[in-house]
Amino acid sequence: IDIPNLGGARGSSRAQAGPEADGSARRMTEQSGTQARECHGCTRHALTGDTHMWRSKARGVLFTMAVLAIASLLPSVQGTEGPPELVFLNWSEYMDPGLLAEFERVHGVRVREAYFESDDDRDRLVQQTRAKGYDVALVNGNMLERYVRRGWVSKLDPEQIPHLKHIDSRWSNAFEGAVGYGVPYFWGVLGIAYRRDLIDGPLRRWMDVFRPAEALCGRIVMMNQSRDLIGMALVALGFSANSTDPGELNAAETLLMAQKPCVKDYYYLALSERSALVTGEVAAAMMYSGDARMVRDHHEAIDYTIPEEGTNLWVDYLVVMANSPRKELAHRFIDFLNEPKRAARLAEYLFYASPNLAAEPFLSDKHRHDPVIHPPREVLQRSETYNRLPPRAIKQRNLIFHRVTE
Repeated sequence: IDIPNLGGARGSSRAQAGPEADGSARRMTEQSGTQARECHGCTRHALTGDTHMWRSKARGVLFTMAVLAIASLLPSVQGTEGPPELVFLNWSEYMDPGLLAEFERVHGVRVREAYFESDDDRDRLVQQTRAKGYDVALVNGNMLERYVRRGWVSKLDPEQIPHLKHIDSRWSNAFEGAVGYGVPYFWGVLGIAYRRDLIDGPLRRWMDVFRPAEALCGRIVMMNQSRDLIGMALVALGFSANSTDPGELNAAETLLMAQKPCVKDYYYLALSERSALVTGEVAAAMMYSGDARMVRDHHEAIDYTIPEEGTNLWVDYLVVMANSPRKELAHRFIDFLNEPKRAARLAEYLFYASPNLAAEPFLSDKHRHDPVIHPPREVLQRSETYNRLPPRAIKQRNLIFHRVTE
């Protein structure tokens, strides 16, 4: 897909912020208005952009200890003097800071975002902290049922979220456990972002990166999430991303291990002008659709492919955490984001498709007709959502992921 250059306020504001505007790194220390922000698990590319990865297992252990230490302080922080505080566990660069500032002004509160680098990191963090210290969290659809089952999220009160009526039921009901517990935030697909000026011809299939041409070898970045990495290897081989067949999983591992010498690293690219895809250090990477649109603002030669073999169709949900002492405020926050004009503003800012039907009239024509943000029907028909996996398959996938990425 040749991405149209939409420009937009987000790309402009980030460009003006300069080199230090690299998403997570800046946000670990930045205070915008009264918003204090911190990052859990996003250090691999956050501290130094894309060029220096943490490779030492010892440092990884120290980082985990630091995460636990910081997370253990969260409940006590809420008890300090000052306005009421809402803690939002979220991906970095997945919220309009202007909307957060507006919510703070309207409700006389303070919003603090805590970040994670991957869904796997978020799951570990929530488990390690016993789901304490957070009021609202961003949870991917295939994990929502598990969060409900473990008692980590609270059942929603629809009367406190009147704008819930605007949400398309297609996304509200897309995953087991979502109804009554999660409010769809955004949806999208997974694909390949690449620099067309650095390679010979377009990338159209997953096999173009799993069995790359020699010129691409060493210039590929793959995601550090087991469901995505192993799932798309399965799809490339003609299997379901949800396969539990040991033989098919072994075939996926063989493919990934053969690809490994050509992989620069396993992480998620930064989205700013310092991204390795922008600088040319990387020529191709796994990336979510809206993020590809965002990073395209920094280099016109970046294109995005939704592979022909198929891909993952995902939905992210906002949930109220069961241990939150501010559930009423958490409900107000979710409702605030779903007021139609604000929902449209957020969708434009993040370059993602909104599940809020009432937001559509407020979206620009460019946003509504962008094939990366709103993939055509034929793309969605060959996409699949992730299903809940049995423990045996999870164990095998975890072992494969560890062997591939260690």
